Amino acid sequence: MANTTPDVRPSNPNFSSGPCAKRPGFTLDALSGAFLGRSHRASAPKARLAEVIELSKSILGMPADWRLGIVPGSDTGAVEMAMWSLLGARGVDIVTFESFGEGWATDIVKHLKLADARILSAPYGTLPDLASVDPARDVVFTWNGTTSGVRVPNADWIAADRQGLVICDATSAAFAMPLQWDKLDVVTWSWQKVLGGEAAHGMLALSPRAVERLETYTPAWPLPKVFRLTSKGKIAEGVFKGETINTPSMLCVEDAFDGLRWAQSIGGLPALIARSEANLAAVTAWVAKSDWAAFLAEDPAIRSCTSICLKITAPWFTALPADGQAKAAKQLASLLDKQGVAYDIAAYRDAPPGLRIWAGATVETADIQALLPWLDWAASRVAESLAAA
Repeated sequence: MANTTPDVRPSNPNFSSGPCAKRPGFTLDALSGAFLGRSHRASAPKARLAEVIELSKSILGMPADWRLGIVPGSDTGAVEMAMWSLLGARGVDIVTFESFGEGWATDIVKHLKLADARILSAPYGTLPDLASVDPARDVVFTWNGTTSGVRVPNADWIAADRQGLVICDATSAAFAMPLQWDKLDVVTWSWQKVLGGEAAHGMLALSPRAVERLETYTPAWPLPKVFRLTSKGKIAEGVFKGETINTPSMLCVEDAFDGLRWAQSIGGLPALIARSEANLAAVTAWVAKSDWAAFLAEDPAIRSCTSICLKITAPWFTALPADGQAKAAKQLASLLDKQGVAYDIAAYRDAPPGLRIWAGATVETADIQALLPWLDWAASRVAESLAAA
């Protein structure tokens, strides 16, 4: 830990895990082309919505026969739409290792009330036994646990000849991690994560197998209008061509378009992945020398390169009772906030006390490197205050 105040400050102190940092060089001038005061169904605004869809598919390398649509309610809305529209045709396995996966399990068991639902869970910082997922059943999982700093290393555990559908919440993985499209059937994300867009809009990607389920299966429960993806037993194709179910914010649409164009300009998906991995590498090098911090995910193979979660291992912290640990971790994050060097990096409320640093593609590695000495400084201040108490 460091007792002296660091000389270098991050140029951008925004390390929130959502909404996330804007892309480098962003100014409001980037939104000057937004179709404000226009109907989203007019030709030019509708064309911009379609551009966001097609550019997203292109950068992500999505198969040509997949459909991608803009839906309401951010990633949450996209996942809920998929679950309420598709589940119930067969049993379902829910893979949970952080708060959002636990939320999907709650919705499936307590709200959809599916009797044949199996929850495969693991504590924060670990993964459940993915080999136990049954290919005859549907499966719901998060690719990257935003609140745990854990990601699945790959999709090799998903059977190529599966009978069930695979529904993947990829909101903090898309654009920062390679997704194996042949092993997935539904993929969701939001604009507010890796590309730093504004919130409230979700993206829903459907494979041909998912479309077949939609057209051949009718859920036992009623679907609200914003969840309806079919009309007269057929997929509502307009949703996947820019004809959104409800009214989108054309300002947010322009912001998403700007982020996509930036991603394309720097080299597309490989460059985005490389930026996130470089940020993780910087934190990894620092953790290796730290005498007070460690990764919440102990296995390097499953550590997230976007939502990096750290635990505090110093004796001055571990000797505290649980409520004292929570207070000390919040104090550490608060010190960084007051210094204006790191905003919103306290661990998620349901996660173990610690820090969560967003390191997605819009974050500069130089800012991560500038932040790390400040973490040492803040930890020293907290340790001193505890010793003096």
